[in-house]
Amino acid sequence: MTAQQTVPEKMAEADVIELLQAQHGMIRNLFDEVEQASADRRAEAFTRLVRLLAVHETAEEEIVHPRARHAFEGGDGIVDDRLAEEHEAKELLQRMDRAGADAPDFMHNLLVLRAAVEAHARSEERYEFTKLYAHTTKAERRAMAAGVKAAEAMAPTHPHPGVESAKKNILMGTPAAMMDRVRDVIRQAMGKNP
Repeated sequence: MTAQQTVPEKMAEADVIELLQAQHGMIRNLFDEVEQASADRRAEAFTRLVRLLAVHETAEEEIVHPRARHAFEGGDGIVDDRLAEEHEAKELLQRMDRAGADAPDFMHNLLVLRAAVEAHARSEERYEFTKLYAHTTKAERRAMAAGVKAAEAMAPTHPHPGVESAKKNILMGTPAAMMDRVRDVIRQAMGKNP
């Protein structure tokens, strides 16, 4: 991530909801960057987008969704809906990553991915984050944010082809390898065994 794409210093004490909403903004900015990049810079911008999406979604899967399932009534249904959205986006992201940024349908797929990711973010903010905020303490949200920040700091800056997922992730290959690495960092930061 570049300095412009990291979470601002004022977010250092933020709770997890503020942090993830800030990441939603950074994701939108990275989509803009990929869309506007020249052909020779598009792959680099896409790699940064993939990295942030991997950090963000894995942090939600490991920290936010499990807490939301138990924090309020109906949490299971709300989380299941978000996971279904994430699954569809991950499948498209995997196809795009394999085909590369110079694939003829890359820009079309990027627009489809962007629409799916932005709709997912709006649903999280409206249905999951608002209820999680109402049913958790500031201290709990700050503790969850620590795991997200640790994942962001430790995640690889570039995908590493050939790294295989140790878990049965819905993705196989580069984005999945990043998600597995982020998952391990989150678990270490939160005091869980990887």
